[in-house]
Amino acid sequence: MKSNRAITTLSLALSSLALQAAVDEWPKFRGPTEQGISMAENVPTDWSTDKNVVWKKEIPGRGWSSPLLIDGKITLTTGIEEAVDGMHDLKALQVDAETGEILWIKTVLQATEEEANDRHPKNSLASPTPAIENGVIYAHFGHMGTVALDFDSGETLWKQKISYTAQNGAGGTPVTVDDLLVFTTDSFEEPGVTALYKKTGEIAWRTTRSHQVKNHFSFGTPLVIDNNGRTEIVSPGSGMVGGYRPEDGKELWLVRYPMGFSMSTRPIYVDGVLYMGTGFPRPSLYAINLDGSTGDLTDTHVKWMFHRSMPKTPSPNFINGNVITLEDDGRLQGLDSETGEKLWMEPLRGKFSASPVQIGDLLYVVSEEGLFYVLRIRDDGCDILSEIEMGEETLATPAFVDNTLYIRSHPHLWKIAAN
Repeated sequence: MKSNRAITTLSLALSSLALQAAVDEWPKFRGPTEQGISMAENVPTDWSTDKNVVWKKEIPGRGWSSPLLIDGKITLTTGIEEAVDGMHDLKALQVDAETGEILWIKTVLQATEEEANDRHPKNSLASPTPAIENGVIYAHFGHMGTVALDFDSGETLWKQKISYTAQNGAGGTPVTVDDLLVFTTDSFEEPGVTALYKKTGEIAWRTTRSHQVKNHFSFGTPLVIDNNGRTEIVSPGSGMVGGYRPEDGKELWLVRYPMGFSMSTRPIYVDGVLYMGTGFPRPSLYAINLDGSTGDLTDTHVKWMFHRSMPKTPSPNFINGNVITLEDDGRLQGLDSETGEKLWMEPLRGKFSASPVQIGDLLYVVSEEGLFYVLRIRDDGCDILSEIEMGEETLATPAFVDNTLYIRSHPHLWKIAAN
């Protein structure tokens, strides 16, 4: 049996202090490490719609951005799907984590009927999770615009709109690096990566993908990594994943893959290896060695590929030396991180879009239908500890802090506490 590797050995390009922040804050999409890891303790492993519920708050509109928790306040975005005078309101709001009271809710942008209708039926007008840094909320709505807000008051600081044909709506979440806010603009016409100055919202740079396939559009969320001492923005897209230099957006390296479009899974980066999915129509999982090399790394740095029952939407995890993947149709798999060999598979009921979150060897998974699984992951399989029916549509990745779990469904935000 393979020896376990502690989560703290992961090459996450984040300090141990960032991991420790997980106990009382959930400041980013997929948590403090941005890779679906929580260090929270005594998190509930069994609950129901009336057991261990601290509060349940109805959220106006509809949105699949994940809840972020900072300074005792939960930040969300939402969209009003009913148009007034041909316009749809895009809103940001803040909720008191202790009481569930909405502290403020504001219309920050508006979308036209054409912009709002250009999306997949299961997508929302507010699917990208905000980025929050130094007292500023960066609420991103893809092709419909981006806005910076004061964290405490919700006051608008600036607005920016990069117009493009989205094809299936908005999806990718922005990231912050240095003085920049970076997100993908993998449009139907011209796929690329865009950076705005955090202070002003002005465009810092835009980089067009160097390799393009027939279907350009994708919804990838970037990941900032340390690649052999070099800070890079890893941005997956249709037909390729690239590493980009923050200061000017220069492409440093790329790995190509056949087809691969409408890509929405986010990579994870462990001990110098990038693990990532490739999107529609038949997704694969790639393991890519990153050693500071530049150029086209397709033929030289791909460690392995695995093609069977890979996810189109949920992002992967890394537990005890194995890569864990969740297919949209519910096949949960463990792969050997060194070889890509399939170690086990467990079928789960339902369809899945939200990305799993791990706490030690526990994995929390929720289906689109609102069925929550708590599983214990082993080298040779998994044990299902709980199956909880929430009874509401759920596509947002949950948030975890000590003793507490925050779940966004439609139309509610839930606070679940351990006994």
